[in-house]
Amino acid sequence: MKVPKQINRHCPTCNKHTPHKVLQAKGRGRNQAHPLSSGSTKRVRMRGQRRGFGNKGKYSKPPKPKMTGKKLSRKTDFRYQCSVCKKMHAQKYGIRTKKVELV
Repeated sequence: MKVPKQINRHCPTCNKHTPHKVLQAKGRGRNQAHPLSSGSTKRVRMRGQRRGFGNKGKYSKPPKPKMTGKKLSRKTDFRYQCSVCKKMHAQKYGIRTKKVELV
């Protein structure tokens, strides 16, 4: 996937369309991206929930078989820096691609 090095986007700080410099950030793992997720499941487990039988809905059913194997592509993580106010903001949703090239 080829991405231009500079792109016109709406800057939320300037509140107008300005040229932005496109930078690619390093993709972060689940623990860094969602730091509360692992702790919250651990806390729930300590409370005695998350497993069992009877009328606990989802937690009383046996687990579904998991999808195995590594994903072949990573999601893009672009940062956009406004050329006017120099503020940086991230992209809302990443696109799954194997290779990203800034042109």
